[in-house]
Amino acid sequence: MAGPLQGLRVIEMAGIGPGPFCAMLFADMGAEVIRITRPGTPVDPNDILARSRSTVAIDLRAEGAARKVLDIVASADVLIEGFRPGVMERLGLGPDACLARNPRLVYGRMTGWGQHGPLAQAAGHDINYIAISGALHAIGRSGEAPVAPLNYVGDFGGGAMLLAVGVLSALYEAQRSGRGQVIDAAMTDGAALLSAMFYGFKAAGRWSNQRGENLLDGGAHFYDTYACADGKFVAVGAIEPQFYALLRERCGIADDPTFDAQMDADRWPLLKLRMADVFRTRTRDEWCLLLEGSDACFAPVLDWDEAPAHAHNRARGTFVDVAGVVQPAPAPRFSRTPPAPPVAAGSAALEDGAALLRRWAESRRASTPTPAFT
Repeated sequence: MAGPLQGLRVIEMAGIGPGPFCAMLFADMGAEVIRITRPGTPVDPNDILARSRSTVAIDLRAEGAARKVLDIVASADVLIEGFRPGVMERLGLGPDACLARNPRLVYGRMTGWGQHGPLAQAAGHDINYIAISGALHAIGRSGEAPVAPLNYVGDFGGGAMLLAVGVLSALYEAQRSGRGQVIDAAMTDGAALLSAMFYGFKAAGRWSNQRGENLLDGGAHFYDTYACADGKFVAVGAIEPQFYALLRERCGIADDPTFDAQMDADRWPLLKLRMADVFRTRTRDEWCLLLEGSDACFAPVLDWDEAPAHAHNRARGTFVDVAGVVQPAPAPRFSRTPPAPPVAAGSAALEDGAALLRRWAESRRASTPTPAFT
């Protein structure tokens, strides 16, 4: 393995969504991540979130299962789990049991509603968690229903990435204290945190509750997407006056006084209609020739097939091909400790827990508890 987290040992209690994404982030950065899965769980090489890790198959409800997991916990740095509150405790693998076995362990808990609160035990998904944060209400067109932004805001941004920040913060603190701790990462909390700037705007009177009518939600004519002559779309975000002026120049509307009052929100609906007429006069590729790469704050709206082929993404290696599956490359970039290329899910399968313990013991030249795997 290579990368800035080389040597970090992470146990991932296999689940769906944000937990696997967080574990993927750690694996991408060089950590050794061991997934604990149910025996017989199929491995899908197309499951990008499961890349670059090994697997130990344990039936967590079987007699002696907790002891087997705790043997691994004893030599790990991090454990992450995404079950409902109380499930790990009932399995004998709650924070108290794990920290008793390994006081330096950082125990990351990923849930939608959090470990406590009136909704803590309720079922839910990303769309529900971002709904109570205010984020979902803000996304969509004026006069229309809120639009689910895939599961970027709850599962991945407000969930997995905040869990990763929490885990790494606790690891940093453990270097001083020698003690681990529990991270309660709730997607409701994370989605609210991602909305911090907008709550600030609202407090300053610069944002309203009317979605689709504000500066950054598609309300402004200079910050939106537009259809082109070929039915494809472009995105413009020319907020600053100098960038707006260049956009007008390249679009042939520099001399049209209608567009002079850029920040007059009362005029935005009319100007959006005018801008829509302008962009319908050329194809997306023709607009790219005029605007892409300039300070007009312009980009074509690419689909899943087009994005990996874009010249900028190709130059940076933003996407990679792993065993025939095109997928995003690890990010961000490191100057001195770059991570290794990802490995397809299942390529490094490991089902022998005793062998894992022996290898960990040998690599650290430290004794481990007698393994329960027989």
